[in-house]
Amino acid sequence: MTGTEGTFLVVEADDASAVLRDVESGQVHTLETNPELSAGTVVDATLQPEPPIEVTWSAEIEASREIPREHVTLEPTRRSREAVETLDVGDVERFERAGEGEVHVLAVEAGSESAAAADVVEDEATIERAARIGATRVEVRTAEGLLSVRYLPD
Repeated sequence: MTGTEGTFLVVEADDASAVLRDVESGQVHTLETNPELSAGTVVDATLQPEPPIEVTWSAEIEASREIPREHVTLEPTRRSREAVETLDVGDVERFERAGEGEVHVLAVEAGSESAAAADVVEDEATIERAARIGATRVEVRTAEGLLSVRYLPD
């Protein structure tokens, strides 16, 4: 078995080991030891299978980072408000943000915006998506029937 290089989300970590998920492929790797990682951290690493049976991995960590996610009180942009007008509840539209980054606009039931925002902020998939597209932070904005998830650069 050969090694693998990429960006990984630490999905579980304790004193003895850590479990990483590749943000591109979704493949899961259990590290033989934990190089001081904590759940929710994103790492750029090279993983090598550990002999003799190659079911655990060792990691050479090149970089690690947290990707902050927060529900902010700012209004969604005009483009987000216009995008949601053509969506049914549960649908999403994605577009590039002016400058860098990406925006995902979701149509939600009126009155459920705060709960939906909390779900997005806490969801591991939000961190993985941010890591995959190179975002360094995630900002969630809400308005009636609308959730705007902004994946932002520095």
